[in-house]
Amino acid sequence: MIRGASLRGFARLVDELDGDPGEFMGRFAIPPEALTSEEGLIPITSHDLMLDAVARELRCPDFGLRLACGQDLSVLGRLALAIQASSTVAEALECASRFMFVHSPALSVGVEPDPRGCPEVVALTYRKDLRESPYSPQAMELGLGLFHQVAVALVGSLAGLRAVELPHQPLSPVSRYTEFFGVDVKFGCATAALRVERRLLDAEFRSADAAIRRLAVDYLASHHTDPERLVSTHVRRALVGSVGTTPPAIGHVARLLAMHPRTLQRRLAAEATSFEEILEDVRRDLALRYIITTDLPLGQVAAMAGFADQSGLSHAVRRWRGASPSEVRRRVYGTS
Repeated sequence: MIRGASLRGFARLVDELDGDPGEFMGRFAIPPEALTSEEGLIPITSHDLMLDAVARELRCPDFGLRLACGQDLSVLGRLALAIQASSTVAEALECASRFMFVHSPALSVGVEPDPRGCPEVVALTYRKDLRESPYSPQAMELGLGLFHQVAVALVGSLAGLRAVELPHQPLSPVSRYTEFFGVDVKFGCATAALRVERRLLDAEFRSADAAIRRLAVDYLASHHTDPERLVSTHVRRALVGSVGTTPPAIGHVARLLAMHPRTLQRRLAAEATSFEEILEDVRRDLALRYIITTDLPLGQVAAMAGFADQSGLSHAVRRWRGASPSEVRRRVYGTS
């Protein structure tokens, strides 16, 4: 999932491009209130695929970068307060890394050694967990673009920015990227990153306030649980890796997690879920991912998503989306 605030400015920008934001949101089953809710969550796969579809169909290859231009740190909600009140760039990045799951468990930021091996340079990385959702070029450009915008706003300038790296090939003319970031941009890299001089980590914020930061961090820690600490997260990952290849039995998953099936059931109940609910979510996400992002035959999609046959897939998709798998595929690509 991802917070609906990530779509701030989406409707206005689509309108400017003579598109219909409501039509796109309906096609990807994103509720209209997602555009006005600051705390509501939406599926990150639907969010990302919609950005790619808008860019493609409205012939706006820099849609993600344009959307980033209209956003700021506040899209991160309460996390923004903790970041803004930090004393240095390093402290802000530590906070963002610790609590990025509040914005989306599939996204992460961090500080890593320079991929080019330069000792006075570090990489400020922006990653998406591809176990949770497919890669999206537009969503990656939105995220890294916002990362850059926030850094400039907090520090005052990014005079120490050496270069930018993106995993995909350019969607727009390279000059559009250099215009946006102000430095050289490399494509086809291992990780999305801002390569900055190490000294930039010590830059101090004028907005620093230790008391406010402590209150904000305490609130985040007490009101949000890191998904990595949840048994349900590890059950989901085990199922994502096995659905379609082995029978999705609770006993098998319990063995992988080194616990008794009854213990696993109790732990999941304590997290207000169950093995069956997680399995349903995983099958839904996998089925819709294959339907929407590939042209695989539906019989093959059914097998890969763990259904006994195509009719089982069709019944489930009608329950989830109110349409057949073929209809869902046609809607997503805007074909009749």
